[in-house]
Amino acid sequence: MGEDSANGWFMFDVIIAGCGPTGAMLAAELRLHDVRVLVLEKEPEPVPFVRALGLHIRSIEVMAMRGLLDRFLERGKQYPVGGFFAAITRPAPEGLDSAHAYVLGIPQPIIDELLEEHALELGAQIRRGREVVGFAQDDEGVTVELADGERLRSRYLVGCDGGRSTVRKLLGVGFPGEPSRTETLLGEMEVGVPQEEVIAKVTEVRETNKRFGLGPFGEGIYRVVVPAEGVSDRAEPPTLEDFRRQLRAIAGTDFGVHSPRWLSRFGDATRSAEHYRVGRVLLAGDAAHIHPPTGGQGLNLGVQDAFNLGWKLAARIRGWAPDGLLDTYEAERHPVAEDVLNNTRAQMELLSTEPGPRAVRELLTELMQFDEVNRYLIEKITAIGIRYDFGEGPDLLGRRLRDIDLKQGRLYDRTHQGRGLLLDPTETLSVDGWSDRVDVIADPTAALDVPAALLRPDGHIAWIGENQQDLNDHLTRWFGKPAN
Repeated sequence: MGEDSANGWFMFDVIIAGCGPTGAMLAAELRLHDVRVLVLEKEPEPVPFVRALGLHIRSIEVMAMRGLLDRFLERGKQYPVGGFFAAITRPAPEGLDSAHAYVLGIPQPIIDELLEEHALELGAQIRRGREVVGFAQDDEGVTVELADGERLRSRYLVGCDGGRSTVRKLLGVGFPGEPSRTETLLGEMEVGVPQEEVIAKVTEVRETNKRFGLGPFGEGIYRVVVPAEGVSDRAEPPTLEDFRRQLRAIAGTDFGVHSPRWLSRFGDATRSAEHYRVGRVLLAGDAAHIHPPTGGQGLNLGVQDAFNLGWKLAARIRGWAPDGLLDTYEAERHPVAEDVLNNTRAQMELLSTEPGPRAVRELLTELMQFDEVNRYLIEKITAIGIRYDFGEGPDLLGRRLRDIDLKQGRLYDRTHQGRGLLLDPTETLSVDGWSDRVDVIADPTAALDVPAALLRPDGHIAWIGENQQDLNDHLTRWFGKPAN
């Protein structure tokens, strides 16, 4: 039995508030380690809103690492990488460090559906129409209160319940940052003019206003994005007439928009939780950080939070986590989120129509002609440039390893179970004592530029070398004491 086995029986090991992509991904990661998971979602039905439009490189790699990529490829469309940073059009440089160097266009409702399906297949319980309204934690666990008065008990609670997170507010964690300054309308609707006319007008307007756009979704439906300055109080939902008025003001035409499927608005508030964990309660995804959608990083950031947290929380519950492992979740992911917040701040400035920001944009556009600048910004936006601080060592240490060729198949095909992995081209090393947590690939043909590498379940390289004792020290650091 794992942690707390002497403290009584719990119906669940982890309760997750929120069944968006972050919550569903976390539930699946926990179930890979036989953790009993309940996901509570206040919405009775999946939300149809298409807030996010796809997956960046690192999230595509995450899906490949868990054997999900084929499902996503069947429902999405691959696009070239480029044009992310402040919508500055530049093709990707050659040789990006990934076997999946593309963008996968796939609407968020489909992402939600596929991740929820994955979590259910692995045995997670998901209950819709169940809203968390309170909780109390003690040394042994967390008592969670629902809106209907039901109380549930678990060892841990994770708030994946969005930017207005109830869990974060009840936890009393500060959410410092900047309030929204710029509002944008977003919706899906039909248009009453030919597509050629839409394309021509959008191309003309976007020469000076990058926050404007109409993109076809198929079946006559367009995704409409238009600045909302002057529109009624944000507390009120926008109307079709709001969209028509703003379209006329900016484009000189309302394109004959009609028959909306949904209408919404969003701002550019930028905030980060002061802590990602207080005792037995943790935060992930938008509950831990919010920022403008520039660069399309939000959903990806949340999924990657879950990927980082899942195995660590499971290790704690299963009883083999070394001291401090769960604390590395905040230590690693908080700086990543801060970097995303800062790059979205910069992008929002570069989208301004004011003379100063436009001049900076022109300068950056010139600088992005240099391969090194373009590569740096693309690696930042797509999260393949992340390097966690694991101490001194080769440049690969702390980075994720790309999907490399092996003697039999590919690396990511061997990571579906969420275990650690020793990649050993020397064929001399062992994980005896940790084989219940770590697999071994002894493959002299592996396309690896170092003698051997120890990968955590999230694919980041935790050790590089060829000395068995040094390896044992690092196995203990990341995977706890060896089994007897």
